[in-house]
Amino acid sequence: MGVRCENVIVELSATDGNAFAILGRVTRELRSCGVSDEDIKEFQDQATSGDYDHLLQVVFDWVNVV
Repeated sequence: MGVRCENVIVELSATDGNAFAILGRVTRELRSCGVSDEDIKEFQDQATSGDYDHLLQVVFDWVNVV
């Protein structure tokens, strides 16, 4: 598992439910909070290594979702 970014809060309720939209939203929030490119790459690799449910689980593991 990757880095838990507790200071990163992502509001997904206003985001298109499309996997690419979710991945992009979380990636932008990670960058804006100063998460390293290496950790962002790890997040993206984990998030895209399975199906849609896996993507959501990785998102919830990495950031605070509201």
